[in-house]
Amino acid sequence: VQLQASGGGLVQAGESLRLSCAASGVRSRIRDMGWYRQAPGKQRELVAVVTRDGFTNYADSVKGRFTIARDNAKNTVYLQMNSLKREDTAVYYCNLKTDNSRLDGYWGQGTQVTVSS
Repeated sequence: VQLQASGGGLVQAGESLRLSCAASGVRSRIRDMGWYRQAPGKQRELVAVVTRDGFTNYADSVKGRFTIARDNAKNTVYLQMNSLKREDTAVYYCNLKTDNSRLDGYWGQGTQVTVSS
C-alpha cells in the first residue's frame, strides 16, 4: 500500500488549504482514513479520522475549522483546513487502516503545512 499526500504549503493565518491523500495497492477493504500531524518537538497527534461508514472524529483544536472527507471510489481522503492558525503548523501525515492492516495502519510520507502570522 502506498499513500501519496499533497496540498501542503505556506499560508498566512486565516487562510485555507486542502490536503489530499490517494492510496494505491490496496488489496482489502479500507476501514478508517485519517490525518495526523506532528509539530517540531511534539508528538504526532490525531487531527481527524473518517470511518468506512462516514463517521468522523476531530481533535478539539480543529473542530469547526477542518473538515475531513473521503472518496471511496478513488481511495482518497481529503482535509479541508479553514481559518488556519500558527499552531496548525506541522507535518501532516495521512493514515489508512484496512481490515487486514496492522494496528497503526499505513502512513503517507507527510506534507508540510506552515502558517505565518
